[in-house]
Amino acid sequence: MIELRHIGFIPDGNRRWAKLRGISITEAYRVGADKVENVIEWCFERDIKVVTVYVLSMENLLKRSSLELQVLFKLIKEKLRKLRTSSKVHDKKIHVKIIGARELLPRDVVNEIEITEKETKIYDKYYLNLAIAYSGRLEIINAVRSIIEDVVKRKLSPEILNEEVFTKYLYLGDIPYPYPDLIVRTGGEYRLSNFLLYEAAYSELVFLNKYWPEIEERDIDMIIQEYYRRERRYGR
Repeated sequence: MIELRHIGFIPDGNRRWAKLRGISITEAYRVGADKVENVIEWCFERDIKVVTVYVLSMENLLKRSSLELQVLFKLIKEKLRKLRTSSKVHDKKIHVKIIGARELLPRDVVNEIEITEKETKIYDKYYLNLAIAYSGRLEIINAVRSIIEDVVKRKLSPEILNEEVFTKYLYLGDIPYPYPDLIVRTGGEYRLSNFLLYEAAYSELVFLNKYWPEIEERDIDMIIQEYYRRERRYGR
């Protein structure tokens, strides 16, 4: 079995958990954001080199109410500030990268993104990727656009294009292990929801029938054990 180096998380179920508990969406999002911190820490403690978390999809950015988005943006800014000032991030040398259409985000959110990335860009022991305003389809389209521009400007032959070259034009193309070995979704839903569509071609998938705020440290151990029980076939 290939070593588990990269886990992607689709944290689903915050809103349904809030309804079940009779609490506000604001409180549920805060609990969910705190849980993201926990899960990241648990993964790096187990020497998982790369963690990618689906924080805010493009669809949610366009469809959620302005009130919900204000809550999410406030939490994102708080968590980014906490990340870059955390001794754990600097001690573990965690490289933080935000992927997605940041040009669609408020300027104050983008400022926090840029500062956080700058503060951690020299690190290369662990990698934390946060997908914000992210769309897997748009990522692929943008990669194709960039390739076309380079072919035209640099007068390159289209024959240079292969999987390795294409990957370099994706958001995670400049980090080790850009393809997630494992993708985990909570909330009881069984779909990728436009998350890392190209990169996830051969990822192992685990769907947890519990809401994101309910995930526990023992779930991470169970997920890792489940991965090592499987035989990766890469389409064969």
